[in-house]
Amino acid sequence: MAILQVRDIDDRLYDSLKAMAKSQNRSISQEVISIIEKYLSNPAIYKSNPTREFIALSGAWEDDRSADEIIDSIKKSRKNSERFKKDNVIFD
Repeated sequence: MAILQVRDIDDRLYDSLKAMAKSQNRSISQEVISIIEKYLSNPAIYKSNPTREFIALSGAWEDDRSADEIIDSIKKSRKNSERFKKDNVIFD
């Protein structure tokens, strides 16, 4: 089995971990393994959520132009496609 060593743990964190281990009748090592297993068994906790990330962007856009100016700029930058104007029997 692999060995994991953790250094420089805050004393209060270690004391809390020690108390949790004692309350569960486990060694500190067993308690750490248990905590890690519980955490990793719930992928929603540590995996990114695309919806949440998208919503976090809401209101993040900054621009000095008004909404109408932005819309006009977008419309002016568009180019018409030529792909359907050629000899294409489906669209003729």
